[in-house]
Amino acid sequence: METWEAAYIAGIIDGEGTVTFTRLHEKEHRRPCITIASTDKELLDYVQKLTKGTINNKKNYNPKRHKDSYTLTIKNKENVLNLLMDVTPFLRVDKKKNRALLILENYEKVTPRNGKYNEDLLKRKLMFEECFFQI
Repeated sequence: METWEAAYIAGIIDGEGTVTFTRLHEKEHRRPCITIASTDKELLDYVQKLTKGTINNKKNYNPKRHKDSYTLTIKNKENVLNLLMDVTPFLRVDKKKNRALLILENYEKVTPRNGKYNEDLLKRKLMFEECFFQI
C-alpha cells in the first residue's frame, strides 16, 4: 500500500470506521476488527481491494427516506494488523489511534498462536481487553 493510500484510508476510518474487538463465534476470545460503514459502495470497493475485507449490505427498512448502506469488515488477524501498521501514523481521532496502538503493541503478546491459554496468559488477555474497552 502506498503512503498516500494509507493516509486516505486512515481518514476514512477516522470518519466512518471503528477499530474494535469482536467475537466471530460465541465461545472464542475476541479478535481485532476494523469496520467502515458507508452509503458509497464504490468507496468501499476501493478500500476492499487494498485491505481484503468483506462488504455486506445493510437492511434498508425505508428506501424512500434512506439510501442503501454497506459495511466493509476486516476480520482476518494478519489483514487487520497489517492495515493498522500502515494507517496508525495517519489516524487523527485519539480514541481510534490509541486503540490501534494498543493492538499493535500488545495483541500478539497476549494471544498464543495455538489458541491455548494458561492461567497467567488468560488473565493478561482479559486485562488487555478491559484496557482496550476503557479507551
